[in-house]
Amino acid sequence: MAMIEELERSGNWLFRGRSYFPLVLYVLMAIVIGMEWDPLFQTFDVISAVACIAISMLGLVIRSLTIGFTPRGTSGRNTNAGQVAEVLNTQGMYSLVRHPLYLGNFFMWLGIMIYVGNVWFAVVCCLLYWLYYERIMFAEEAFLRKKFGKAYLDWSVDVPSFWPRNLKWQTPDVEFSFRNVLKREYNGFFAVFVSLAMVSAGKSYVHITSDWEQVLQPFWQGAVLGSFVIFLTLRSLKRYTRVLHVEGR
Repeated sequence: MAMIEELERSGNWLFRGRSYFPLVLYVLMAIVIGMEWDPLFQTFDVISAVACIAISMLGLVIRSLTIGFTPRGTSGRNTNAGQVAEVLNTQGMYSLVRHPLYLGNFFMWLGIMIYVGNVWFAVVCCLLYWLYYERIMFAEEAFLRKKFGKAYLDWSVDVPSFWPRNLKWQTPDVEFSFRNVLKREYNGFFAVFVSLAMVSAGKSYVHITSDWEQVLQPFWQGAVLGSFVIFLTLRSLKRYTRVLHVEGR
């Protein structure tokens, strides 16, 4: 099998199993904290907690700007079965980078990885993220090249794959849909706060107290409770009503 075919095949396989990748990161976090390889943020500090939340929320903003302008059937919509694209999406966030959703995911994870408190751990996780998603991006681009041909090649010449080189934003033809963002991003929003709270609880248990009633700081108790209320509300609206439904999205 030629190398290009091997990269595409492995990328499609990794795409289907991408939901398991966070489990690897959680295991690595537990090892680093359990072995006390986390010299930073060993005690709770509001500034560091808010800073890491802000980094993760930056990723959520990037994803929201992508999803809010993405109509149904474009190259920004994929399923567990594989790639789906009826139209090549080149506007909005796709005018800045070719894979804005993965850029958003990166920052969402970066805030969590930094909060673990080991610089080298964050660096290694960034490399793992890149190696994992590089294959997926390769497979997605192979699909789009076959699907759209010259139109894809002309767009990709000036638009980088991951890191923006300029801010030449092209306004999308569709309006931004905040309801579509709420419908699709509440899981990730809740997961960020739960993950950060778990990191904080683990660090408190290892470095401060083994009393499970005290490991979770009041700050994180409030953050998790508030994000859970938002999660439960949006999930209920999505499942039992049409409040978040947007035609054509």
